Amino acid sequence: MSNYIIGTCGHIDHGKTALIRALNGYEGDSTKEEQQRGITIDLSFSNLSQDDKNVAFIDVPGHEKLIKNMIAGAFSFDCVMIVVSAVEKIMPQTIEHLEILNLLGVKNAILTITKKDLVDEETLKKNKEEIEQFINDEYDFNILFSKAVSIYDEESINKLKEKLFTLDASTKIEENFFRYYVDRVFSSSGSGTIVTGTVLGKPLKKDEKVFICDIKKEAKVKNLQVHGENSEISNISNRTAINLSNVNTKDIKKGFLISKKGFLRGFDKIDISFKCLKNKTIKHNQKYSIFIGTKRVEARVLLFNSTEGFEVSQGFAQLSLSEPIFSIYKEKIIIRQSNDTIAGATVLNPIIDPMKKSQKLNLLEALEKEDIENAYKILLEAHKKGLGLVSSAQRFALSHEKALEFAKSLENVFIDENSLILYPIETKQVIKDIIVSIYKKNQYALLSVSSIALRLKWASENFIQIVMTELVNEEFLVQDGKLYKSSNIKEDFKKSLENIILKRLEQEDVAPTAPYNIYDDLDIDRKMGDNILKSLCSKKSVIRLQHNIFIHSESLSKIILEMKNIIRNEGFIDISNFKEKFPLSRKYLISYLDYLDNFSEIKKEENKRVFIS
Repeated sequence: MSNYIIGTCGHIDHGKTALIRALNGYEGDSTKEEQQRGITIDLSFSNLSQDDKNVAFIDVPGHEKLIKNMIAGAFSFDCVMIVVSAVEKIMPQTIEHLEILNLLGVKNAILTITKKDLVDEETLKKNKEEIEQFINDEYDFNILFSKAVSIYDEESINKLKEKLFTLDASTKIEENFFRYYVDRVFSSSGSGTIVTGTVLGKPLKKDEKVFICDIKKEAKVKNLQVHGENSEISNISNRTAINLSNVNTKDIKKGFLISKKGFLRGFDKIDISFKCLKNKTIKHNQKYSIFIGTKRVEARVLLFNSTEGFEVSQGFAQLSLSEPIFSIYKEKIIIRQSNDTIAGATVLNPIIDPMKKSQKLNLLEALEKEDIENAYKILLEAHKKGLGLVSSAQRFALSHEKALEFAKSLENVFIDENSLILYPIETKQVIKDIIVSIYKKNQYALLSVSSIALRLKWASENFIQIVMTELVNEEFLVQDGKLYKSSNIKEDFKKSLENIILKRLEQEDVAPTAPYNIYDDLDIDRKMGDNILKSLCSKKSVIRLQHNIFIHSESLSKIILEMKNIIRNEGFIDISNFKEKFPLSRKYLISYLDYLDNFSEIKKEENKRVFIS
């Protein structure tokens, strides 16, 4: 079934909700307060179906004090139904709604002139022309058609219905992953937590796992309803209710973003481009309300290269937000202050990177022009230690495949296609210099690619492998299985390494360092180090007390003798009197006390060890 989302806009009392009711019989003003006051307060959702076509309606409030609710609905429109009274024509809230929709980038529009029964034919024709002229002159909408209707004239309503079903399916471009802003959350008896919203990205299927970004929690989709009907799948532009398991209703709020795990990171700073409405400006370092999707968050707007009091009508800025948001490249934002709409903005840089001001401005200019290739180049200048292509879905709205394609078009880069990391080619020399310095400092260094990767956490194993192979070809290193040693060392020095580790443990005496720290200090591969320790343990040269406590056998004999002397002198040994003699950390004290249990002449009484009488 093809789906199309139409949102209403217009001044209060111009008949938006009554028109929806006439089209599909749905009473949008469902709360007691709405019915008593006769105005729409929050968003309402309904639909109209015929054959394989479904038209979904989002009815928004027209009152000026409820604009925040209008914005929450407008971001998901495929088309806007501009509702204007034939009597009052264009009014203040009509204008504010149209301005917001323009700022959000909504292009397609239907002009519906309501209350035509309250004016004569000549006045209707004249007013309709004036309304059309005003909209065409002031705004950038593609008017699909215009109709004059009355809710008391069934024929006019039926003609409007017919036209609605001629509209093509949603033309929204499917994003590279599933995204969904929550606009309502409630609990249903027997079902649990239910959220409603509009699917923005790839389809969602029943029984899939989703990730609630704002609370970093995974949940399972127990059931899906699309436009009120149970469904196995929900596609882009579908109004969808999701029944979630593993999450409490009170933990989710309107404005939360639901996606798939691993695609989005939250940031409390993002970079934008903005353009103000006529006669409005943005002031540097001032607080504003930011509307993105169904979320509202407070932020300071920091203009680039500006000082306190500076103000402009358009440009680049950074939003310093009161909480992290999970935005994507080119996502639309509305900026308001008090009850005024000030500007529209576009997210250019949803992932903040430390970089110079000149680099940042060059990056934003490239992103504004959608020059992704140049943006990659600029980011690589700031990411000498690698740029993750996995983040391209959020950073550039690109799939992994498309991001890889862009990366391959760049010169002087290394691409790790397995790890999806992009490196400037000069980074290879940085890795090479680090490895060379290790082997020059320690002629007995014996490392693998994976052990070097543990040190250079930013370098992928594939990139390190290329460098190691080069060093072997240059005869600086010699490969021995998965290990690499200096070409200056001709003999098999594994026996020498045993002696080095044994000597180290002898020096550290009764407080030995954890094995991995020893291996790292001695530049020994961890797996190789473990094998050496096993060999030393089998020879009884080293004793393993606990998982990561290995002690020289002579040191152990010495401390056991001292512990037995404490028992002889004081009648027992426990943590307290042991620590007086040996001020070691608790992990060592407990390990030695536990080791005493291996001796037949000693028994444990509660937390004490004593000689058996």
